[in-house]
Amino acid sequence: RANVGKPQVAYRETIRKSDVKSDYKHAKQSGGKGQYGHVVIELSPMTEEERKSENVKDDFLFINDITGGIIPKEFIPSVEKGLRETITSGPIAGFPVVGVKVKLVFGSYHDVDSSEMAFKLAASMAFKQGFAKASPVLLEPIMKVEIVSPEDYLGDVMGDVSRRRGVLQGQDDSPSGKII
Repeated sequence: RANVGKPQVAYRETIRKSDVKSDYKHAKQSGGKGQYGHVVIELSPMTEEERKSENVKDDFLFINDITGGIIPKEFIPSVEKGLRETITSGPIAGFPVVGVKVKLVFGSYHDVDSSEMAFKLAASMAFKQGFAKASPVLLEPIMKVEIVSPEDYLGDVMGDVSRRRGVLQGQDDSPSGKII
């Protein structure tokens, strides 16, 4: 017994531009306690060395570059959580984001109105804005396949492969037909 369905392609999203700064201030006032979180992040593609580092989780690297308590330590995990939740569904087509390094470089907080949720939202919005400015690209899986076809159907098979954005690299003869 076989389950047959439409094939699903495992696309991913990433960026090409380095050191793209994104600044987002989440400030809402609604009667009582407001919400305030401000982050400045820098997005870059990860290098091969960074991808192999033990700090990399889910092909994403977060670096806290905040010094001097600009953002209190208790809000830093919320910034990372907001980023990690955002990368599960990329801005281009909703596919997971991979190979991106995000550095938290600056921000601000309010003694009363700052909260974990405000920083989580600020990080998420800063990432979405920065991702759009960082030359986003959709990644497609690449596979090497070999197709054996009778010579009579060779033109149709080659046309079908080309229509699916396949790249033909050559053909050989075989006892059962042509190998593409």
